[in-house]
Amino acid sequence: MARRNGCLIGCAVAGVLGIGLLVALLFGVGKVMDVADKTLVDQKVYEAVSVGDPEAEVRAKLPSGESFVTSALKDGGPAVPVGSQCSWYLSDSGNGDTVLRLCYKDGKLAEKADYRVK
Repeated sequence: MARRNGCLIGCAVAGVLGIGLLVALLFGVGKVMDVADKTLVDQKVYEAVSVGDPEAEVRAKLPSGESFVTSALKDGGPAVPVGSQCSWYLSDSGNGDTVLRLCYKDGKLAEKADYRVK
């Protein structure tokens, strides 16, 4: 009887660990999808916007860009223009290491920059 209880406890522990692992996996997949929704930009959209376009018009074509990945994207790029506010995105073309940076000043797109993440 004691041997049977030990087996039941072992199976219960294995089941709980399996469920925990599944939940962690789903959470990770959800975070990856969240990053994709908020930071991936179609290269055609990036190419379609021009310096001087109204900021509101440009931002309407783009995802929010607000993600935990954004801080990592800021590193390694050209200096941010003085007095501007920038948003960082990942390009959906290539192998995912091209950063797209759009900077705004006085309500207009002031600069577009693209560079490779290191």
